[in-house]
Amino acid sequence: MSVPLRDPLFPGSVGMSDLRVYEWETADGHHGGTPHLHTVSNEGYVVVGGTGEVHTLSSEGYARDSLSAGSVLWFSPGTVHRLVNSGDLHILTVMQNSGLPEAGDAVLTFPLEIVEDPERYRTAVTLPEGSEAERGEAARRRRDLAIEGYSNLLAALENGDRGPLEAFYAAAAALVQPRVEEWTKLWTDTVLADVEITRSQLASLAEGDASHLGDATVVRAVPRSEPRAFGMCGRLGIWDADRRG
Repeated sequence: MSVPLRDPLFPGSVGMSDLRVYEWETADGHHGGTPHLHTVSNEGYVVVGGTGEVHTLSSEGYARDSLSAGSVLWFSPGTVHRLVNSGDLHILTVMQNSGLPEAGDAVLTFPLEIVEDPERYRTAVTLPEGSEAERGEAARRRRDLAIEGYSNLLAALENGDRGPLEAFYAAAAALVQPRVEEWTKLWTDTVLADVEITRSQLASLAEGDASHLGDATVVRAVPRSEPRAFGMCGRLGIWDADRRG
């Protein structure tokens, strides 16, 4: 059965953003962004410029990977990641499951008692309305609170104790559970629909039918106007599809 064509999503149904990593100093002497994990989405980094590191907590333990122009790495859900900026770190981020990260797939590493309390978490993670300066200061406070929780996880892991990390995983799963039905619909309408279009096209080609090629289209994207958004790890540049044509 053929699947109706629509404007194509970005290849692989992924999302992209242009990330300028925060240069704010942290309590442990680094500079950079907010540690967090994703509950269902892989994430990739393509470093465009500058230097820094990504620090990760995963099934492999604690790791530090150097980043510079041309560096590429990606990681799976559950990987706690923290970007450290040592000089104008500029990254193209590539997110699986376009739409889910924006719908709350990310959980910041606030102290466990906050992550276990949905109301306290919502208050801590939400940036208020206000001026650029006010929102920037709120984003910095949010980052620092996540660094506090991250430091607890790291200290325990370095002592061979995965208990706090496992407790954080459980709290993160409980936190997002009420949104899974909404996420499933979003995923079905985008990622799964894109897969079904490819399945239909393969079936057509197997029968010698190339009619879908005649529906070829180009989607052009335009950057959203400045100022950049205050993201978890830095200032975000985002593109929107240009439907004028």
